[in-house]
Amino acid sequence: MTAAPHRGDRVPRMPRRIRRFLPLGLVASLLLLASACAADAPQDTLEPQGPISRQIDRLSDPVFLVAGVVFIIVEFGTLALVLKFRKRKGETDDDLPAQTHGNTRLEIGWTVLPAVVLGFVAVGTIATLVNINNRDEAALHVQVEGQQWWWQYTYDTDDDGQFDDEVRTAHDLVIPAGVDVELNVTSQDVIHSFWIPALNGKKDAVPNRTHQLTLHADEPGTYVGQCTEYCGLSHAYMRQRAIALPQDEFEAWLENQETEAEAPTEEEAAAGAELFTAQCSRCHLARGINDQEYEDEGSGDDLVAGQAPDLTHFATRGVFAGGIFDLWQDEDGDDIVEFDEIGGDLNRIDLEAWLRNPPGQKPMAPEARGMPNLELQEDQIDQLVAFLQTLD
Repeated sequence: MTAAPHRGDRVPRMPRRIRRFLPLGLVASLLLLASACAADAPQDTLEPQGPISRQIDRLSDPVFLVAGVVFIIVEFGTLALVLKFRKRKGETDDDLPAQTHGNTRLEIGWTVLPAVVLGFVAVGTIATLVNINNRDEAALHVQVEGQQWWWQYTYDTDDDGQFDDEVRTAHDLVIPAGVDVELNVTSQDVIHSFWIPALNGKKDAVPNRTHQLTLHADEPGTYVGQCTEYCGLSHAYMRQRAIALPQDEFEAWLENQETEAEAPTEEEAAAGAELFTAQCSRCHLARGINDQEYEDEGSGDDLVAGQAPDLTHFATRGVFAGGIFDLWQDEDGDDIVEFDEIGGDLNRIDLEAWLRNPPGQKPMAPEARGMPNLELQEDQIDQLVAFLQTLD
């Protein structure tokens, strides 16, 4: 007669109160997965809008497919083995399934097959890297500098290989559509990372080093991104925009950026210019307005990098404060201020709030180049807003 199995030999079952919540957990997981999907996500790396990003997409799609197949085989294979060889009632610890140790064919197979798969992935990866890193000598060259917590762009307009303040702007990287734009990416303080997902992959901005990155937009439009390397207190508030324009519009924009600002004649704006010269020259430059005072503060036009954004053509930008606030009203409601909306209706509420208390709008530490609270009076804020609107 076979002895009844000892109670301790039973396979422990999941408590009923836990099994009861399994369907709820599954539904919650599916809802969480669905919430991560969006049809109009502006930073969707799976929606390439340039030849370089398309090459990356053509590489990543099959790699994800292979990874998905491997995931299914491994996970469901593991589950099948667990179910097939689980310990059953009546079995003892000595009742072991057949062992595969020493099965030479099997061991060679599961060593060679992954190596072959990775070999195909490696070939595709190397070919893509070679293609996307080809340099176009005729490309427009722009120096990209990451700073806490905003981006500065300096254009080599005379193609002499030097970024010597010919055109300097911030927040909006304006480029011509349909051509390569060569970026020299660096940093003024800590490591940042530049990423416009619709146009190319990421590139780290490292102090005292320069990394090349090429952007190419198929069509005119606004492409958004953000810093992807933790860089301090306001890392999450350090955003980027690349605005691609038709060639003629880009050339007109570039020509305008080369000019100096004109001193305003309207009374309130003129008072704002005086206030800007007195209060803001320690960090900000507006060429044609406070050049001398800026130099007297010890900054100098050649040392504007590392201080604060050049505001000479502030009103030609779509955003401010590192890209977290729209400077102009988003007329079409797509959450992006397009180039044709710049110069429309001013987003006065956010601009005034920023001037009133910058650290309250964006976490900053003044010693880390953050904008301090200047304790401005309401009439002074009005004057500065009127002046900033003239900087086009």
